[in-house]
Order: sequence, then C-alpha cells, then structure tokens
Amino acid sequence: MSHIVRRGSTGTMPPKWRVLFNYAACDVADALLKLKVPGAGFLPDITPAPTTTRARRPEQPTKVIAPASTFLMAPKASPSFPNPVALSSNLPASNIEQDSGPYADHTERGTIVVISQPQGQACAVVGGIMAVRMAHLGAEGVVVDGRVRDLVALSETELPIWARGTSIIGAGAETKLHAKNVPIQVGETTIEPGDIIMIDPLENGVVAIPQDKLREVLELLPKLTSEDAKVIDDVEEGVSVKDAFERHRT
Repeated sequence: MSHIVRRGSTGTMPPKWRVLFNYAACDVADALLKLKVPGAGFLPDITPAPTTTRARRPEQPTKVIAPASTFLMAPKASPSFPNPVALSSNLPASNIEQDSGPYADHTERGTIVVISQPQGQACAVVGGIMAVRMAHLGAEGVVVDGRVRDLVALSETELPIWARGTSIIGAGAETKLHAKNVPIQVGETTIEPGDIIMIDPLENGVVAIPQDKLREVLELLPKLTSEDAKVIDDVEEGVSVKDAFERHRT
C-alpha cells in the first residue's frame, strides 16, 4: 500500500525511490538477504523514541525514506564519568575541526541522520536542543545507535526519532563528535553516507539499502512480494507451507 511522503520529499525524491513506499521494511530486508548483503540492511534494536509514537498526529505519514548522513561519536572523560569506554581501534580518522561546533549544526537537509554512539555509555547523544536544530535544518528523521533524552521535547519536533535506548544524562558527560559522513556499523549492517534509509513504524524497524544495491532491490521487490502473496493465498486454502513454498518460491 502506498504511503505519504514526509515533508516535501515528493519534490526532491527521484522517482525510483518513490517505489519503495509501496513496500515494507520486511520486504526490503528479504531482498537484501537474497542479495547476500551483510546484516540484510537491518538496524537491530532500534525503535521509536517512546513519546514520538504517542505524539504522532494522524495526518502524519507512517514511513520515511531518505539518504543517510552520518555522525560518529567517540568517548571522552568528564568529572562525573572519569573512566570512558575504550576508543575503538577501528574508528576512522577524525575529520572534524576543533572549533566545528556541535554535530547538529552540520545537519544536511533532506537526509535521515544516523548517529553512532560508543557502546556501554549511559549518556544520551540526542536531546531536545540537538533535535530542534536538526529539524530546523531540514532533517527527515534521526536514527540513533545509542541513547536519547528529553522525550517530550523530541516529540514536539515531530521528527521521526528512533534509538536503541534512553537516558536523562546529556551528551557532554561522556561523548564527543569524532567524524561526519563516514561509514558506521549498526549490528552487522554498515551504513555509508548516501545509502537509502527506510524508517517503517508499521513494521517497527529500520533498514538501510546500500547505494550500489538499490537498482537490484527495486528489481527484486515485485517478484518477492508477488511470490509471498501467492504463498499466503495457498496457505489460507489449507496448503502446507512446504508445498506452497515449492510451488511459488524460486
């Protein structure tokens, strides 16, 4: 079923992207699994920030699709948290100048901002101020592999904000911006700037499509969903799943 495109995206979204609104995140993951993409594009344990779901207005769309921009955070010490988690040896070199300011000021219009926070931290990397700034600069959504806070303020931005957890502690306690628009890892899935992100509340999931797989995904989706529809029809008529698979899945 077709879904509404969020906030003016119809004017900038290439036609080939619009087709994705006819499919669910599960369909996209099936296609990526078929294409042997690591992690099948799934961003595990990322769910809507608690109040953003409750505050969503009925007229708002159910799905958001846009290219990714990325921020990679690194640990730092503070008096309240003097023993930061170890800096990963796999981090790319920093591309942030010392006086570049908070990450939200670097938000790119028309993107879904994907933020990677070091594992094991108690602080949030997104709060009300950063969310308001990202919304003002035209972000289409925010996906945080880490924690968020100021949940009421987040909901008031009306941005789709998804995260791995929550906190009441500000980002400055434990973390700092390390790099922007670099590849980041969420579970088994690597997200690169420009990859296509789908936030799908109906399936409660987020999936990332590598840029170089988009054409193949779009070619596969009609075939895979058609096969599944035929399997469901057969199973509803009493056919075993095994036989239905043999009839319709290739």
